[in-house]
Amino acid sequence: MDESLIPNIVDFIGQIDPFDQLSGDVLKDVASCISITYLGRGEQIQFSDGSNEKYLYIIRTGSMEQRKPDGVLRSKMGPEDLFGFTFLEPLKNILDGYTATAIENTLLYLIPHSKLLKLTAQHQQFSESISSAAQLRLRSALNVVWSNKEKGLFLKKVSEVASGHAAVVDIDMSIQDVAKEMRDTCRTSTAVIKKDANIVGLITDRDMTKRVIADGLDISLPIHTVMTTPAITIGPDDLILKAASLMMQSGIRSLPVVRGNEVLGLLTSSHLVQKHRMQAIFLIEKIKYTETTAGLAELTSERQAIFEALVDGKVSAEIIGQVMSMIMDAYNRRLIQMAEEQFGAPPCDYNWVVAGSHARNEIHMLSDQDSAIIMDDSATEEDKVYFIKLSEFVNQGLDGCGYPTCTGHYMASNPKWCQTLSIWKQFYRKWVSNPQYGMLMNVSVFLEVRSLHGNANFSAELQQHLHQLIAQDHQFLHSLVTDAVRVQPPLGIFNKLVVEKSGNNTKVLNIKKYALNLIVDLARIYGLAVGCSESGTRHRFEYAVNQKLLHEDDFKDIIEAFYFVTQVRYNHQLSALRQGQKPNNHMEPSSISSFERKHLKDAFRIISNLQDAAKLRFSGN
Repeated sequence: MDESLIPNIVDFIGQIDPFDQLSGDVLKDVASCISITYLGRGEQIQFSDGSNEKYLYIIRTGSMEQRKPDGVLRSKMGPEDLFGFTFLEPLKNILDGYTATAIENTLLYLIPHSKLLKLTAQHQQFSESISSAAQLRLRSALNVVWSNKEKGLFLKKVSEVASGHAAVVDIDMSIQDVAKEMRDTCRTSTAVIKKDANIVGLITDRDMTKRVIADGLDISLPIHTVMTTPAITIGPDDLILKAASLMMQSGIRSLPVVRGNEVLGLLTSSHLVQKHRMQAIFLIEKIKYTETTAGLAELTSERQAIFEALVDGKVSAEIIGQVMSMIMDAYNRRLIQMAEEQFGAPPCDYNWVVAGSHARNEIHMLSDQDSAIIMDDSATEEDKVYFIKLSEFVNQGLDGCGYPTCTGHYMASNPKWCQTLSIWKQFYRKWVSNPQYGMLMNVSVFLEVRSLHGNANFSAELQQHLHQLIAQDHQFLHSLVTDAVRVQPPLGIFNKLVVEKSGNNTKVLNIKKYALNLIVDLARIYGLAVGCSESGTRHRFEYAVNQKLLHEDDFKDIIEAFYFVTQVRYNHQLSALRQGQKPNNHMEPSSISSFERKHLKDAFRIISNLQDAAKLRFSGN
C-alpha cells in the first residue's frame, strides 16, 4: 500500500458504519491492509486470488450487482456499500455459485477477512455492528431497496430534473449555422426547430454525424432536410417515469422540455442513469436489446426483483403500477418487433392494443394478458392469418415471461379479437345497444384499451365511436351500474362474516373481487359518463370531478381507498413471494394487521357509499 493513500482511505472508511466506531489509530492499521481493485463495466469479482484469503469489499466509486445461482437479483450497491461478509461463522458457504458484477466502472477497497476477524475479537461493539449489518443484508432473498432519494425520482416532475438548454432554431437556417448554434451559443446536444413559432422537428448531434457528416451532405442546405419530424417532446409537469418510458420506446437519449411551443430545457438519459440507480430503466433497456424469447424469459427474475424492491421500499401503489406497466409494455413491444422480424412486414396498417389492468397502467405480479388487434379496413382474410400468427408468437412469448394467457381468451391470438376497425365498431354498437350479461362481459374487458404498437389512430377512433354510442343510449350506463353493484364490499368481514372459501376450505377475503374490481367498475362508469378518453382509474375519477359529475371530496375518499387496498394487495403478494409461494388475491382475515383491518373497514364503507351514489346518479338515465 502506498503510504500517501492511507489518509484518504482513513477519511473514507471512517465515515462508514461500522468502521466509524473505530479509533483513528485502528483505522490507519485497517487502511494499511487494504488492497485496491478496479473493475470495468461487466467484469466480475474473482473471489479466489489463488490463496485462502477472502475479503470484505467496500465500493469507493461505481456500482455493483449481486446475483444468486438461479439468476435472481439479490442486491444492487453503490458507493459506501459493503459486501463479502463470509468471515462470519454462519456465512461460510455464502459464495457458492454467487456472482458480483460491476454495472459501471467501479473502484473497490478490499479488507482481508483475517484482519476483520482480529478486529471483531478485539472490539465487541464493532463485532456486533458488523454482524448486524451482514444479517440485515441477508434477511431476505432479495435486498434491493431504494433510498428516499431514489424513490423520489419516480414522483419527480421533469422540470425538477431537467437541466441545460436546447437550441431553438428556424426551419430555414443552414445545417452549419444550426451546428454552430448548438456548439457555441447553447452548448447543447439537441436543437428544436420551429416554423412560424410552432415546433416542427428536432436535430441532435448524433443526427448530424449520421445524416450529414457520414453522407457528405452539403452543410449549406436548410436544416429541415435532415431534421427528425414529428418532434418528440415532454412536458415540464410530466413524471420522469413517463419521460424514461418515452426515451426507451423511441430509442432516443434526449427530450426537449416544452410547454405549448415554448422550449424550457432538455432532459437527457444521463439525468436518469448517472444521477439515479433505477433498476426499472436498466431492465427496460435490456429488454429492448434482447434477441430471443428465451433471453426475455431469463429477465423475469429481475422483474420480480423490481416489484419486491418497490413494495419493500414503500413506493406508492400508483407508481408501482406504472413501473410494472412500463416493464410489461417493454416485453410486449419487443415481442411484437421479434414477430414482425420473423413473419415479415405487416401486410396492412394495424394497431396492437392492450386492455384491462394493462391498459389502466395498474400491473401487478398476478396480471395476465388482455390484448386485441385492430386492422385497417382494407385487410383481407389472408392478412388476418398473418396477424393471428404474429399474435400467437407474442402471447406465447409473454406467457413464457411470466404474464399468463387470459383464461377468458381475451387476447389478440383469438381470431374473434383480431378484426378490422369497422368490425370492432360493429361489436361496440351491438354491446351498447344490447347490454345483456354476456355482452357486458365482453365490453367490460374492452371498455378500456390503450394503444401499444402501430397506428394509434385506430384505437382513438374506436374510443370516440364508443363515447358517441353511449351518449345516444343512456340505458347502457344504467346496465353497467346494475351489474357493478351486484357485488357488495364485505362490510362485516371482520365480524366473522364468511366471504368465500378457498380450495382448502379456509375463510378468505378476495381483495380483488370484493374491493379493487368494485372501484375499477365505478371509475369506468363515471369515466364513460363524461366521455373520458383516459383508461386509468384515477384519471377517470378526476375527469368526472372536472365535469362536475363527482364531488371532489368523494373523489379524494375513493382514490385513497383504491390506493390503500392496492397497497394491501401488493404487501400480500410480496409476503407470498418471500415465502416462495405463488401470489394470489386471497387473504385470511386473521393475517390482516389491526392497522390494515381498520383502514380496510373504512375503504369498504367508502366503496359502498359510492355504489349507492352511482345507483341514484344513473338510475334515471
